[in-house]
Amino acid sequence: MAASHTATVVWTRGTDDFLDKRYHRGHQWQFDGGAMVAASSSPHVVPLPYSDAAAVDPEEAYVAALSSCHMLWFLDLASRAGWRVNRYTDAAVGTMAPDAQGRIVVSQVQLRPVTVFDAAHAPTEAALAEMHHRAHAACFLANSVRTQINCSPVLEVEGPGA
Repeated sequence: MAASHTATVVWTRGTDDFLDKRYHRGHQWQFDGGAMVAASSSPHVVPLPYSDAAAVDPEEAYVAALSSCHMLWFLDLASRAGWRVNRYTDAAVGTMAPDAQGRIVVSQVQLRPVTVFDAAHAPTEAALAEMHHRAHAACFLANSVRTQINCSPVLEVEGPGA
């Protein structure tokens, strides 16, 4: 089951000098289905006004992607087991900390799902815990957090003398 998933990230300098290190970090994420998301560095990493606190930052997106993947597997498992889910909410939290080499990483993501079931079709607490365990084991992203990342840069030059 090899599949490709695409995202295009676009940033433009605008009128900022850039070389003075005072440039905006706001950019766009564009997805293959047409969705566009305003993105930026986290204000915890790059202070305002160079970050956009209203935009999604990569760390938030990482936490949301892990939470979403887990939820989608959980919903599939619950449906197959005959448990009717009415609502699922997860206020997930990602924690940044140094790793063994001293690099700052998302060291932990705490999922905190609250699932509301139809009273006539609700699992036991043990069955709920087992479904979450199975959802975690099946989640593509949870199984990919040490993903190999390759980079194939392309250089383009524009303006006078190009």
